[in-house]
Amino acid sequence: MPGPSSRMLTLLSLLQTRRDWPGRLLAERLSVSPRTLRRDVENLRDLGYRITAMKGPDGGYRLEAGSELPPMLFDDDQVIALAVALRTASAAGGPQAEASLRALATVRQVMPSRLRHRVDGLRFTTLAVSPHADPAVPAAVLVAVSDAVRAREVLRFDYAGVGGAAHADSTRRRVEPHHVVFRGGRWYLVGWELDREEWRVFRIDRLEPRIPTGPRFTPRSVPGGDVARFVAARFKGGERGTDWPVTGHAVLRLPARRVIPFADDGVVEELGPDQTRLVLGSWSWTALAAAFARFDAPMTQVAPRELAEAFGVLATRMADAVSGESGEPRHRRGPGRS
Repeated sequence: MPGPSSRMLTLLSLLQTRRDWPGRLLAERLSVSPRTLRRDVENLRDLGYRITAMKGPDGGYRLEAGSELPPMLFDDDQVIALAVALRTASAAGGPQAEASLRALATVRQVMPSRLRHRVDGLRFTTLAVSPHADPAVPAAVLVAVSDAVRAREVLRFDYAGVGGAAHADSTRRRVEPHHVVFRGGRWYLVGWELDREEWRVFRIDRLEPRIPTGPRFTPRSVPGGDVARFVAARFKGGERGTDWPVTGHAVLRLPARRVIPFADDGVVEELGPDQTRLVLGSWSWTALAAAFARFDAPMTQVAPRELAEAFGVLATRMADAVSGESGEPRHRRGPGRS
C-alpha cells in the first residue's frame, strides 16, 4: 500500500484531471476509506491547495485556484517542456531573463535524476537579440496592456517616437486595445486609435500606460477578420492581406543555389546553370530595386516598367552619394519614391 506522501501526490494528480470528483469515487481510486481521504485533503489544504468540499448525496471535492502559488505537480514531459522554455527565456534576455534563470535552477534542483539527466542532455543555442534592435518591455507594462485588452477598456498612453521615451516627440494616445502580438522578437499592440479613427499597430516598448484606463468599449473586428494577416500586411505596407504593395521580377546571372538563401518570401525559378528568375515584393518601387541590387549580379528582363524606372532613380541617388553632392537630389521625385 502506498504511503501518505505518495497517496497525496496521486490525489492531487486526480484532482487536476477533472473539475469535480465524487468523494466515494476518489476513495475507491486511492483504495482508502472516506476518513483517510478527508485527512489527505486536509493535508493538501495545509500545503496551500484550495480544495472545496461539495455538498450532495455523495459529496465530493473540487480543486480551485488559490491566492498563492502552491507546490505544483508535473508529469515528465511537462517538466522537460518547462525546463526548455525557461532556458530559452533566460538565454534570450529581456526583463524576465533573471527570473527565468532562477526558476530553472529551482526546477532542476527538485527534479528526479532521470529527468535532470534528460534536461542536461539537451543542447541548443538561443541567439539573444541586440538590445538596440529589440528593446525590452517591462513586465508591468506588458501586464497593463494585456489587462486593458482583456477588460475591453480604453488604454491611454504616452507613445515615444523612434528616439525613445526621453525625446520630446512623445505623444498622448487613446486606443481601444484589441490584441497583443509578439512578432520578430518584439511586442506590439493592435488597436483602434480613437482620435485618428483608424487601426494602428504600436510597439509596446515605446508606450507608457497612463492610469487609470478609460471606459469600456465594444470590440471591433480587425480588418479582414484575422489579426495575423492584418499585422503582416501592415509590415508590408498594405492595409490587409499578406501581399506586397508592389511586385516585380528580373533574371539574375546567378545560379539558383546562390539566390535561394537570400530570397526571403520571393519566388525563385532556375533557368540554367547561371540564370535565375526572381520574383520579389516590397513596399515601394525604389525599395524593390534596392532588394534586387543587393544580389550584386547582372540583371536582364526587368519588369514591370515601374521597376526598371526605379533602378534609374536608385542609380542617380547612388551616384550622388559617391560624388558627395550635398544639394538637392537630381530627381526630387520619381516613380520609385514612396
